[in-house]
Order: sequence, then structure tokens, then C-alpha cells
Amino acid sequence: MKAWRVLVAVSFLLLSGCLVTFKDPIPANEAAPIPLLGKWTREDEWGDQLYLDVSRSGANLYQALVYAGSPDNPEDLEIVGFTVAHHGRRWYLSAGVPKSLGGNFAIAGFELTRDNELVIYNLDTEHILGDMRQGLLDGETVEMPDSEGALITSPLSKVFAYLDNPANADLFVEVARYQRAAE
Repeated sequence: MKAWRVLVAVSFLLLSGCLVTFKDPIPANEAAPIPLLGKWTREDEWGDQLYLDVSRSGANLYQALVYAGSPDNPEDLEIVGFTVAHHGRRWYLSAGVPKSLGGNFAIAGFELTRDNELVIYNLDTEHILGDMRQGLLDGETVEMPDSEGALITSPLSKVFAYLDNPANADLFVEVARYQRAAE
């Protein structure tokens, strides 16, 4: 399997396509919900099994091991550190972005469903670019490998007020749905 297929599948890493990045990461002030920790799996668009293993890596710091193949023989392993925050009814995670994509921070949404699923949401870049042009967020348009992206420079308090606003619920696009892996 090609590494790019894993990257596409690891949408919460926000390493593919157009991207919304932020100058500031979510600070490590809050613990993730305990059900987030553990092993998750999903089948990608090509029928390959993908795995996500979320664990604590420090005080309110977490890491996700993302790979294809099998837990005994992982392929294309990616390790991503992240922090979380809970605002309103939403959970957010923040992860560093590679220098090749600007080296800032990405923010994604996630939820843990009653059906024992982990759903990852990306931010709609076009919507955010439009709102940025209207002055709802401070930032600049940046060129990404595949299209335009956004670098948001607003302080996190303004970012979370914007993201938590029910009028902006359509900012979130589901990009991956994982099921709890059998132990």
C-alpha cells in the first residue's frame, strides 16, 4: 500500500488536500475522554483495513499511531502527537502540521458515538476562507500543494467562539468513522 493512501485515510491528521491551519495549538490544559484511548479500525475507500491506536504520551498529551496492514505487521506507520479541548458540545483536537505544509497546527473535530464509533470531522476550507474574507476570522490565504488553504491567526478564544457558534455547524465535514477494534 502506498503511504499517500494512509495519509488520505488519516483525515484527522489533516495532511491531505486543502487545509486550514492555525498559528496556535490547543494548549495541553484538558484531558481527553477516556473512551478515546485504545484501538480503532476502519475500512478505507479501497477496501484496506486501517488502524488507529490512541494513547496518552504525557500530561494531557496524546499520540495516535496510524497504520495499515495489521497490528502484528503495521505498514506505513505514522505517529502524530495531539492535544484536545472540549468547548460547548464539541471535542476538538490539535496536531502539528509538517513543515512542507506550513508547519503550523491543524484543528479537527471528533465525537464518540453511542454505537462505539469515533467520528473525525475536518473543517470546510472554502467556508472558512469565505468567512475569513468577511472578517469573521483573522488570517491569510496560503498556497498548498493541491489548492488554497487558510492560515488562521486569530487567538484561540476567537477561534473557539467561531467554531462553537451553532450557525457554523456546517463547517464540519465527516472524513472518517472508526469502530472500536476487537481486543
